[in-house]
Amino acid sequence: MADHDAKWTTIWMARALAYIVYAYIIIVELLLLQGFLLRLFGADESAGYTRWAYNSLDRVMEPFRGIFTPIEFEGASVLDTSILFAMVIYGIIAIALRSLLDWLTFRLVKAQRAHEEQVAIDAAAASAAAAIAPQAYPATPAVPATPPATPDPNTGT
Repeated sequence: MADHDAKWTTIWMARALAYIVYAYIIIVELLLLQGFLLRLFGADESAGYTRWAYNSLDRVMEPFRGIFTPIEFEGASVLDTSILFAMVIYGIIAIALRSLLDWLTFRLVKAQRAHEEQVAIDAAAASAAAAIAPQAYPATPAVPATPPATPDPNTGT
């Protein structure tokens, strides 16, 4: 029983951690999309929301800065291909995490079913053992193996 609980707890904790990381990756993807669109449409950098969006974008873009040169259009519009590359990489990580979550869920369900099956087998074995167990005091008296001898009327014995 303790082995099952430890296994179940480990799988559950790994699954919870994977969900937290997965949620973080989804938020990062949304920040990247938002930053990409703001740069593409030439959003005013002096606006408070745009400043916040660009600051958030800088944090998640740190590993990808300088990979590609941004393409500038007329006005303030910029096609930042580094952001697109980061979106692809974070997307691949999200797909891998989703696969991990599916696998952990499968393992959790499998462990739970195996535990329930073992409990049912143990209960059936205990029930069968109780039904087969010999009784200490039989309900009916024992019948003798040979019938008692009847006296012979001719000899008297």
